[in-house]
Amino acid sequence: MSKLLLLGDEAIAQAAIDAGMSGMYAYPGTPSTEIMEYIQHSKLAKEYKIHSDWSTNEKTAMETALGMSYAGKRSMVAMKHVGLNVAADAFVNSSITGVNGGIIVVVADDPSMHSSQNEQDSRFYGKFSLMPIMEPKNQQEAYDMVYEGFEMSEKLNVPILLRITTRLAHSRAGVERKEVQKHNKLILPKNPTQFVLLPSIAKVQYKELLDNQAEFIRLSEESKYNTYTDGTDKKLGVIACGISINYLNENYPEGVPFPVLKISQYPIPKKLVEKIMAECDEVLVLEDGYPFVEEQIKGVLENEPIKGRLDGSLPRDGELNPNIVKRAITGEQFEITIPEIVEGRPPALCKGCGHIDAYQALNMALNKYGKGRVFSDIGCYTLGALEPYNAINTCVDMGASITMAKGAADAGLVPSVAVIGDSTFTHSGMTGLLDAVIENTPIVVLISDNYTTGMTGGQDSHALGRIEKICEGLGVLPEHIRVFNPIAKNMDKMVAILEEELAYDGISVVIPRRQCVQTMRNKELVAKVKELKLNDFE
Repeated sequence: MSKLLLLGDEAIAQAAIDAGMSGMYAYPGTPSTEIMEYIQHSKLAKEYKIHSDWSTNEKTAMETALGMSYAGKRSMVAMKHVGLNVAADAFVNSSITGVNGGIIVVVADDPSMHSSQNEQDSRFYGKFSLMPIMEPKNQQEAYDMVYEGFEMSEKLNVPILLRITTRLAHSRAGVERKEVQKHNKLILPKNPTQFVLLPSIAKVQYKELLDNQAEFIRLSEESKYNTYTDGTDKKLGVIACGISINYLNENYPEGVPFPVLKISQYPIPKKLVEKIMAECDEVLVLEDGYPFVEEQIKGVLENEPIKGRLDGSLPRDGELNPNIVKRAITGEQFEITIPEIVEGRPPALCKGCGHIDAYQALNMALNKYGKGRVFSDIGCYTLGALEPYNAINTCVDMGASITMAKGAADAGLVPSVAVIGDSTFTHSGMTGLLDAVIENTPIVVLISDNYTTGMTGGQDSHALGRIEKICEGLGVLPEHIRVFNPIAKNMDKMVAILEEELAYDGISVVIPRRQCVQTMRNKELVAKVKELKLNDFE
């Protein structure tokens, strides 16, 4: 088949298309976003009628993929690492229900927190859920693992977790494609109670999952992705997980002199680990993320000389690079010089962004109440924490703005304000708003509506044209759902509206509404906004 130059994300998407996947489910989250976008723009995916609409959040994505699997078709779910927290309920249980059509769950971790709140390592979720984990070293392996993973999923009757990191997701390499497979036929599970997790059924299936662990380990021991390469210098052995082997190889262009165990399929191949431990004086574990392998090895071989993130040979946080690896092995390090012409570019709100005017109005309206009352969320608007705005005080996780504002108000901090974007609101803000409605909590929920999922590149927002109806449906009084256009000439009007709602002893929603400046060239969105008459509110 053809060879393509692809991002890691794109290689995963192309593999899923070629492997006969029928449905792709995801919520935008860097560095996983391009997987869905590639499928949405693929002519072959359209030809095969692969479902590829964005989901409301990661939990609904996981559950919908499970439903497609129930019907016998192959499906894939993609999210970033913190998205797996949202999907965890369905994800963990899916290893007990098993699959009918194959499922691959792609989770893109973000070591060094390039665009995330934390560095969590999704391999722990896979181990906790007792499902096989794949961790590719490059784009070709990512493609091959997905292409073969659907069949493995169906053979083992369990989803497969594919764990990647930012560097693999957003770097390019040549990828050799394989033959396009036909889609599975529609077929219901042979066991009619397979997906019914009543305790009596779940207990039986959980025992079957436990019994299958020996087979998962055997497959890891025999996997072509787990390789042992001998070396002449037995003073040190290196266990390199996934992408980290590239950092090792860059230090030794003539060949690594030490024995190397590359691990890209889990559970950990115990026999291969025992082999390298027996042959080498000490072992260095390279893994991008938490000390996942290192902890497990030390738990079994606690008296063995094992080096890695736990003993300080490698830094406990951040992603690896060739310099860090060299320093761990030799004590030396590369000399890295940054040209003076290169200057730091901290993130900032775009010029002309509606969030700017909304924050200025909010600051003015809150002036008489004092600082420390604004609970924010995850999106472009989180940059409101920086100079010159200093407008928000928290950002924890998706949807936490509304619930934290409610908790602060319950504690007596009245008024409290929640700032949340339109897409984040439908992702995980609606349930928090319902809690506030039930108790008529005196908070102002500011839903900054820019018609899109702006932070991740302008994907469709499920909130488009629906926010007022959703708020009314949840019980917010119509007279306390206020909309304005956040532009400088409307400043007096915006401040007046905010002051009125801040003084109201109950739940209110204020919606600053203006299209994201980065989507102005999106003709389809502009037409949709005009059709829905979203700008007809002044």
